Amino acid sequence: MNASQDIIAAIATPAGRGGVGVVRISGKSLADLAHTLTQKTLNPRQATVATFRDHDGSIIDQGLALFFAAPQSYTGEDVIELQGHGGSAVMQALLKRCLSLGCRLARPGEFTERAYLNNKLDLAEAEAVADLIDAASESAVKSAARSLSGEFSSAVHALVARVTELRMHVEACIDFPEEEIDPADREAQNTKLVDIRALLAILARNAKQGAVLRDGLTVALIGRPNVGKSSILNRLAGEDVAIVTPIAGTTRDQVRATIHLDGVPIHLIDTAGLRETDDTVEKIGIQRTWDAVQKAGAALLIVESGEINEMGRDEAAIAAQLPAKLPTAWVYNKIDLDEVTKYPDAANTLFVSALTGEGVDALRLWLLAVAGWHPTGEGVFMARERHLTALNVAREHLEASAEHDTQYDLFAEELRLAQMALSSITGEFTPDDLLGEIFGKFCIGK
Repeated sequence: MNASQDIIAAIATPAGRGGVGVVRISGKSLADLAHTLTQKTLNPRQATVATFRDHDGSIIDQGLALFFAAPQSYTGEDVIELQGHGGSAVMQALLKRCLSLGCRLARPGEFTERAYLNNKLDLAEAEAVADLIDAASESAVKSAARSLSGEFSSAVHALVARVTELRMHVEACIDFPEEEIDPADREAQNTKLVDIRALLAILARNAKQGAVLRDGLTVALIGRPNVGKSSILNRLAGEDVAIVTPIAGTTRDQVRATIHLDGVPIHLIDTAGLRETDDTVEKIGIQRTWDAVQKAGAALLIVESGEINEMGRDEAAIAAQLPAKLPTAWVYNKIDLDEVTKYPDAANTLFVSALTGEGVDALRLWLLAVAGWHPTGEGVFMARERHLTALNVAREHLEASAEHDTQYDLFAEELRLAQMALSSITGEFTPDDLLGEIFGKFCIGK
């Protein structure tokens, strides 16, 4: 049997104990299977109290059974949902019974993959299902729900329609000598292209905001020992995540914490203090610090406030080893201990007290700015890196098309490539290997 003809089943609720557990089944012509499982004829879209029995007639569980007839279901196929008690053993027993009746265990994301293949969802909407499940803040939930409801896809489709309309107009001009083309037509084409590029810029901005909500920003806290890296981590996290002592070299391995600022996840990594040492364990911690820096999206270089008016040799050496394009803030800590009446005004320079909290709000604002977050209200879509890449490719082709506004064959080709890049977001032009990668990251049962 082809995969699309298999009957698939999986536990659709999280592992562990719960009040209710759900086993989901999807496939073609499941009415007989539903009767075998429940000894009842299930009316579509109507909850039915049923007893779920094993092959020997013994009772597995009692609960509700729902039957969704194709195509009015999540996957577009017949779907059965068996809602029983949410114990791990009883759910496994119920799933085992389904497998004994000819179902196979669903792959991660296979239910949603079938929904996509059966045109119940486009690819962007399907990805939003996983993003909604993984959302860690209210803002992320709203953005993922916006994408799942089709707002992101509708905006992409509207943009594709405009590009297609302009492309048709340009291709019509290819059949005519240049001197026969009305200057007004050229002006109309240019105006449409300007409008399309403006709409794409808005869509890209909202998508980038959604990507920030989804992925967040990873920030490495670096500096010499005992400058207060762990204290600043604890202050930002709002709890004692890292151990703080006056002993240099206390932090030898990475300590991680995730905070949410305006719904944006900020992944903080407290690292081992950077210094020359003969301690083998501390050396390993220092190497891990530099490994974390290479993977981070930003860094906080922590300095004691007593050195405000000069850069120490150690800090200079650290700064010289940072990646050139890594956004880095010089954070002068312990300002509560120093009588500093005037702070130097410099870009990416912050002054805080991890003890009292002074200046920490400014640090939070810096983190949000580096993450690329700007409150925009409604209109933010949950987006992924591949969406941003497609939007950027489309932007590049639209820019190139503007350079060929009188060479109609090149103009039309750039528009075609922009159209394909945009259509890849919703799945009109998507290779099968990408589909496997996307749906393979879903949880089983969804």
